[in-house]
Amino acid sequence: MLLTAAASLGLTLLPGTADATPGNAVTQARTAAEATQLVADAQHHLEAVSEQVNDAQVTLEQQQGAADAAGAALAAAQEQLAVLDGQMRQVARSAFTGQNLSRFNALMTSGSAEEFLAQVNTLDVIAGHTSDVLAQVGAAAAAATEAETAADGAAAAAKQSLDDVSAQQADLQAGIADYTAQYDELSAAQQAQVAQAHAGPALEAPDTVSVSTVSSPSAASAATDATAGALAPSEAAQTAVETALAQVGDAYVWGAGGPSAFDCSGLMQYAYAAAGITLPHSSRAQSAMGAAVSRSELQPGDMVFFYSPVSHVGMYVGNGKMVHAATFGVPVQVTSVDMKGYVGARRMAG
Repeated sequence: MLLTAAASLGLTLLPGTADATPGNAVTQARTAAEATQLVADAQHHLEAVSEQVNDAQVTLEQQQGAADAAGAALAAAQEQLAVLDGQMRQVARSAFTGQNLSRFNALMTSGSAEEFLAQVNTLDVIAGHTSDVLAQVGAAAAAATEAETAADGAAAAAKQSLDDVSAQQADLQAGIADYTAQYDELSAAQQAQVAQAHAGPALEAPDTVSVSTVSSPSAASAATDATAGALAPSEAAQTAVETALAQVGDAYVWGAGGPSAFDCSGLMQYAYAAAGITLPHSSRAQSAMGAAVSRSELQPGDMVFFYSPVSHVGMYVGNGKMVHAATFGVPVQVTSVDMKGYVGARRMAG
């Protein structure tokens, strides 16, 4: 999962002779228009890198959870072995002291047939108990060995993922610093062009209405018309919509998940957390959750995804609009859902 995309962000924006050898992209801008396009491209790559880092962190959390579970299983197996060890010591002590008598000894020491049968029955019970203990010890030892192997493997995988994520984060931060310097070289008009190329034009946010205030289908229809489609199909989805819209104007920050700054998947995670629904902080992971929804069946609260592989997500709010944390330099805003790169939608509630 190690990333190389950050290396592609090292662009030279100063005017000069462009390095455009056959088969290679221009990496030195000759004109203001080229500089703007190079930064817009770099911006998209950087968001993809950021979302890959988010996804790697989700994987790391899962692996750490698996490592913790494997460690708990190992501790339980070792505890069972310790308990059985005491029973085995008791069996060995009984054999050493002659308590585990043979049938011959029972026959020679019995005063009657009844006493003999009683002693034989006792011997059978002891033998059966010993066999059970031995079987349990063998099974527990095997389980402990298996648990130890699983725990070691899970811990090693988590450690490798931690190292990978640390390296990715370092690459991402270097890419962010490089990109920010490039972005700052642009004029205000060029920066606006970069923002619109990736985020689309800002639209007016719809009003919202609580689902609980709508008591009938006709009232729901009227409320939907009055609020430009902001009425979600369930309480949970409505809460998510209202929470996401409440963040309009907050800053975009790579890797941020609130409460006052967000990236795209962080905003979705934050909005649905308010509705009691837990989402991972990764647009790719979010795109595999919930139920698939066609473009024609979108309802407020549905999450809409972009690019392949998925590297951007927003929330549909009705009337062809979505709210999203679009990109660096652009606050959380409402735009058209028909943004370039649309690949599908998922419904998390309702």
